[in-house]
Amino acid sequence: MLRLDSETGKAKWYKNEGTKSIASALVSILIGMCVGMIIIILVGLAKPEISTKGIMEGIKIVFLGVFSTGRAAGAVTFGFNPVNIGNMLFRGTPLIMAGLSVAVAFKTGLFNIGAAGQYLMGTMGTISVALTLGNSGIPSFIVWILAFTAGVVLGALWGCIPGAFKAFLNINEVITCIMTNWIAANLVTWFFDINDQFKNGADGGKVGYTIPLSNVDVVTPRMGMDVIFKGSQANGGIIIAIIIAIVVYIVMSKTTFGYELKACGSNMHATKYAGINSKRNQILSMAIAGGLAAAGASLYWLSGNTEFFWSTYQTLPADGFNGIPVALLAANHPIGVILSGLFMAMLNIAGLQLKTLTAYNEYIADIIIAVIVYLSAFSMFFKEIMNGRKHKKGGKI
Repeated sequence: MLRLDSETGKAKWYKNEGTKSIASALVSILIGMCVGMIIIILVGLAKPEISTKGIMEGIKIVFLGVFSTGRAAGAVTFGFNPVNIGNMLFRGTPLIMAGLSVAVAFKTGLFNIGAAGQYLMGTMGTISVALTLGNSGIPSFIVWILAFTAGVVLGALWGCIPGAFKAFLNINEVITCIMTNWIAANLVTWFFDINDQFKNGADGGKVGYTIPLSNVDVVTPRMGMDVIFKGSQANGGIIIAIIIAIVVYIVMSKTTFGYELKACGSNMHATKYAGINSKRNQILSMAIAGGLAAAGASLYWLSGNTEFFWSTYQTLPADGFNGIPVALLAANHPIGVILSGLFMAMLNIAGLQLKTLTAYNEYIADIIIAVIVYLSAFSMFFKEIMNGRKHKKGGKI
C-alpha cells in the first residue's frame, strides 16, 4: 500500500512495499557483486601469473560477461554477443519456471523444496512421450503438445503428494518434498534403465544418455531466436516461460482463486471460518508448483539439442534447487522471477567466460551467486532498515 505525504496528499512511491522489495533485492545483488570483485582482486594478487590487467578483465567479465566477444590484440573485447545472450535466455528458461514453482508455494504458505523431483518427473514424462510418438506419423507439433502436457501433468501429480500429506496429516512439506525428490531420482533412473528404446545407443561412448528429441523432430519452434541470436541455443521456450509467468501473476493477483490461495498461506484458521477449503487449496498449490517446475524441464528438453543423463539416483538436478534463490531474489513476485532467473543465468554465462578468457575459474561466479542468495534471505532486514525501524532490546521491531 502506498503512503500519502501529510502535506501534499500525494502517494510516496518509494515507500511502496513493492519498491522496497526491489530495492532490497538490488542491495543483495550489489553486495554480492562487490564481494565477487574483492575475491577476483585477492585471487589475482595471490597468483603471480595474473597481472593487474588480468584482474581488471576478470572484474569486467563478472559484470559484463554476457557481452564479452572474445579476445582481440591480447585484450578482452565487449559488444553484442548473440551466442552468449541467446544461451542466457535458454539457461534462464528452466530457472524462471523453477522460480515460479517455489514462489507460488511461498505465496500460499508452503515451502516447495521438492522442485527438483518434480523437474525430474516432468523430464521423464516429456522425453518418454516425445520419443514414443516422435516417429509414429503424428504431426510434430501435436507430439510436442502431448509431450509438454505429459511432463506438466506428471509434475503436478508428484507435487500433490507433499500437498496431500500436509493437508490431511499435517506433515511438514519440507520432509515429504525431500523424500519425494529422491524417490523421483531413483524412479527416473529405473524407468530409463529398463527401456532400451529411449537410450542413445547410436553415438559411440554415450552411456546413460537418452536420445535427443531433435532425432525425432519434436523440438520447440525457434520463433525467430535463431535469427536474432544466431549460433545460440535460444528458442521459443523463453517466450512460453514469460507468458506463463504473466498468467501466474494475473491468477495470483487478480482472481478469486489466487486470493484464496494466498489467504490460506496468510492465516489458515481465518480462511476456515471464511468458508474457504484450506485442505483443497494446499493440495492445489503444490500441484501448481509441481506443474510449473515440470514445465521448466519440459521446455529445456524440448529444445531438442540436449541429451538427458538418466542416472539421477546419485544426484538431483540443480535447476530444481536454483528456483529457491530465484524466488527469494524476486521476493516471490512472478514478474520479478523473470528478471531474477535471467540474472542468475547471466552469472552462469559470466562464469564460463571467466574460465575461457582469463586465468580465473568459473567457481567465482558460483561464489557470487551464493553470496547473493544468502543476502536475499535478509530482504526483510533490508526493508526494515528502509522503514527506519530499530530493534529494541527485549522488545519487538
